[in-house]
Amino acid sequence: MKIDILVAEIGSTTTKVNAFNFDSNNNLLYLGRGESITTVEDGDVTIGLYKAIKEIESNLNIKKLLWSDFYTSSSAAGGLRMSVHGLVKEMTVKAANEAALGAGAVVKMVTAGILSKYDLDSLIKLNPNIIILSGGVDYGEKKTVINNAKFISEAPLFSPIIYAGNIAAADEVEHILKNANKKVYVVDNVYPNIDELNVKPAREIIQKVFEEHIVKAPGMEKLRDMVDQAILPTPGAVMKISSLLADEIGDLIVIDIGGATTDVHSITDGSPSIQQITISPEPHSKRTVEGDLGVFYNAENVIKIVDKKLFNEVDIDNVGIFRSKVKQIPQDKKQEKYYEILGKAAARKAVERHAGKIKELFSPTGRKKVAKGKDLTATKYVIGTGGVLVRNPGGKRILESIKSDVTTNEIITKSKILPSQILLPSKDAKILIDNLYLFSSLGCLCDKYPQQSIKLAKQSIGLKI
Repeated sequence: MKIDILVAEIGSTTTKVNAFNFDSNNNLLYLGRGESITTVEDGDVTIGLYKAIKEIESNLNIKKLLWSDFYTSSSAAGGLRMSVHGLVKEMTVKAANEAALGAGAVVKMVTAGILSKYDLDSLIKLNPNIIILSGGVDYGEKKTVINNAKFISEAPLFSPIIYAGNIAAADEVEHILKNANKKVYVVDNVYPNIDELNVKPAREIIQKVFEEHIVKAPGMEKLRDMVDQAILPTPGAVMKISSLLADEIGDLIVIDIGGATTDVHSITDGSPSIQQITISPEPHSKRTVEGDLGVFYNAENVIKIVDKKLFNEVDIDNVGIFRSKVKQIPQDKKQEKYYEILGKAAARKAVERHAGKIKELFSPTGRKKVAKGKDLTATKYVIGTGGVLVRNPGGKRILESIKSDVTTNEIITKSKILPSQILLPSKDAKILIDNLYLFSSLGCLCDKYPQQSIKLAKQSIGLKI
């Protein structure tokens, strides 16, 4: 049997393949999925890929699956490791960090100001896949970013470098780095003016550099020979389809709870009443990745923040018992309940870290409430993707746990400040699940097939097409 499109996701825990055809009206039809444990530890991720393809052949009751086009995303082997270096923590550093995370990176190091010897030693030890260098508004301060370029040029690092800083320093920075035989890409400033974020150009080039320079996991070079377009970081693919879907249905959050991390993607500008007291800009689309909040490889961290009384039902209250009793893919209702318990803790903590807060400042006129960080109060939809939410019958209960006790109308019409002081989604936000588990696949397809991808995404979450 030959299909039109096969899309693979090489995850840290599992490898999934989704099959698609076009109908007579050029709509994408979802045919089915195969899944296998990711085989990084076996020395070749394509072993797990072909096992997943075998499963889809079995599910579709065919002997041999062939395809016209093949796409893939990956977060195996720790994902896309980046370092970010800027001028001021709350300005250029923050903007560069937003660009990196939105592109699907895992940011392992962040510095502000001129790099010290200790910073350079840490950077060399980290050896990131990509370095992003920023600093200064356009035509503003440029000494710091030039000095940082000199320091990096002298270091034994071969990572590609993306310059996204002061346009007035771009030529000099590029000259310094190229003279040191560094691969450098120059893009628009991520923070061109005070209180203005411009992260999209940097995000796009990060994803391009990811495909051109990174072979992240054993066997990935074989996979690259199979695909028909760039290999995307899986979180970047999820951000792509989430942003496209938000343009269609309104403000939303997508939460992906995985074995190693919990990712939160938000596409919203927040509530008007909160915007009036916000003191620093936030991007319209924002991603955070919590590398300590996975429910398999990082289960120990999540177990620590769970109310131990909840474990009475499943008799698993420490990671040692967990390792012996729980599989990556749950095998029974007891294991499903365990993942629901951990999923609630991971989701709530990840969203609290992602969201902004209400704070009180003292001014000459007295105490004043201000908002800092990402405002999630105007979110219409909270969407769950990833195995813990899609495969678990308690997926919606997990997502309900992240909402506040205040309605959107109370926030907008009454300017009611949330009791929790954290700018969480309101209690009337609608919970949806990516039931067909398609978001990462559709993120790979949505550049070429935007309308078809939106239709199928809406179908997967149960909204009218």
